Amino acid sequence: MAATQRLELRQRQSLVMTPQLQQAIKLLQLSNMELAAEVDREIEQNPLLDREDSSKETLLEAPSVDQRDPEFDPAAGSDAEPGKEAGAADTSADSQNNPDNSLAENGVADSLDRANAEQLPSSGDSPLDTDYDNVFTNGDAWEGGSDEAAFSNRGLSQARSNENDFSLEQRLSDEITLRQHLSDQLQLMIADPVERAIGNCLIDMLDDSGYLSDDLTTLGEQLGCAQERIEATLEKLQRFEPSGIFARSLAECLAIQLRELDRYDPAMQALVENLETLAKGELARLKKICGVDQEDLADMIAEIKALDPRPALSFDGEVAPPVIPDVLMRPDRKGGWVIELNSDTLPRVLVNSSYYAQIHTQLRSKKEREYLSERLQSANWLVKALHQRATTILRVATEIAKQQDAFFRKGVEHMKPLTLRDIATEIEMHESTVSRVTSNKYIATPRGTFELKYFFTASIAGADGTAHSAEAVRHRIKLLIDGESGKKILSDDTIVALLRKDGVDIARRTVAKYREAMRIPSSVQRRREKSAPVN
Repeated sequence: MAATQRLELRQRQSLVMTPQLQQAIKLLQLSNMELAAEVDREIEQNPLLDREDSSKETLLEAPSVDQRDPEFDPAAGSDAEPGKEAGAADTSADSQNNPDNSLAENGVADSLDRANAEQLPSSGDSPLDTDYDNVFTNGDAWEGGSDEAAFSNRGLSQARSNENDFSLEQRLSDEITLRQHLSDQLQLMIADPVERAIGNCLIDMLDDSGYLSDDLTTLGEQLGCAQERIEATLEKLQRFEPSGIFARSLAECLAIQLRELDRYDPAMQALVENLETLAKGELARLKKICGVDQEDLADMIAEIKALDPRPALSFDGEVAPPVIPDVLMRPDRKGGWVIELNSDTLPRVLVNSSYYAQIHTQLRSKKEREYLSERLQSANWLVKALHQRATTILRVATEIAKQQDAFFRKGVEHMKPLTLRDIATEIEMHESTVSRVTSNKYIATPRGTFELKYFFTASIAGADGTAHSAEAVRHRIKLLIDGESGKKILSDDTIVALLRKDGVDIARRTVAKYREAMRIPSSVQRRREKSAPVN
């Protein structure tokens, strides 16, 4: 059969990841704080996007989750009616189903914003943040006694201009970092240029806790310097402040601090060299190693606990930022739950249709019209994507509250096993969508703030066929260990037997894994700690 060329037209369906779809997926997995930064970048690139005025914000709220319990009265902790609290308003079904309604109001909103902008004071008027108690009018004068002490308006204006040159922000001192603090000491304490170069390298090698974790032999090869010279320089640097800096281990860090306190005697040295024995609670063995009695050992351990094992954190230690919830949950008077998005962190944007209509008629070239049309389409898509993201998060959070209702009312012991597929099946979405929604997002509940991923736990079979949540089982194990006495320490086998009496079919290795994950020592170590207390 001869090979010939021909044209054929075929139809087929395929899933194409368009840029708009990729953007929607990206927005879905961002938290509210990350979303705000992304929206700011879009506003900078798109002249048709404007941030919505906070005074016109409305709260996007999910329908109340009605899970009534006769033993629970959620109305006792809620004085305000649902959707009537300050700064919150219910979103109607029409506005949620038709997000384009907000686009139709853009022209009115933009006109109002422009009218408000025209009423703002000019540059010659008083600024909004003026402290009027410190402003002199035409008839004001300082009552200091003489006319020479009176301030004229011209002198006051000159004083104001001078204050602008030396503002309060310029008078504030910068926060000194650890490396700056050590570099200043290096310049003062060490004059040899070679030792200064070694010291700068050692400063750069410090980790977040102030330790030297890298091998100094490699540093000697890089600098072409003898190892003895590096060790001698390190010995000088270990006298710097904060005390304990430039240590290569915890024992060396504690030894440096004890030397400065003149408490590094042979007994204390033996204790520092046997920190592992101290961690195991083998106090009887430590008394023999250190050659002291129980009272002296107790004093030595108290001195060790008073030291700083991470000296660098006093300078560069950054305070962990507080968790800002993306979803808010509160009890309803009817006995259910009200789920709503955190409007304080949720960015809101509008399409400036009046600006589009103004410049659309002034365009001349085809390239300009195509650019403006593309920006309008991108702005409309972003608004719809943000609305779809909010709706999806509310649906997932509402279903989680429905599935874990017993946890919110009675505690962690009543948490039920839950998977992403369970939520996806109920809300008729794909499992990957639920996974993106629950990542890096937090919900504030009456029982605390939790990550949405927290409510998805593995299932542990029960003796009666009822499944138990792994988080609930971990909580039971912790309660059993916390309630044990010094004379009756519960082993892992004993914990397994107690849990099986409660209907939890669990293996010993699973109990050991959960115990180690909660950083609870073994029964042998707990028996040593409780049988030989240090007074």
